[in-house]
Amino acid sequence: MVTTTYQVQGMTCGHCVSAVSAEVGAIPGVKDVQVDLAAGRVTVTSDQPLTDDTVRAAVDEAGYELTGA
Repeated sequence: MVTTTYQVQGMTCGHCVSAVSAEVGAIPGVKDVQVDLAAGRVTVTSDQPLTDDTVRAAVDEAGYELTGA
């Protein structure tokens, strides 16, 4: 298992958390997604390392911006 934490900009509420969790959680191999709304962090646990582009695309789909890993 691999756990990586990303910085995400633009999340402000519970709906934001749900949207990001759903999109990132749909990436093949992702086992767990934890969103820290106050800190703007998303921690992803997956079977294999994920590329930043893969996570960025999922976060973009949810309507937010990945600003760092």
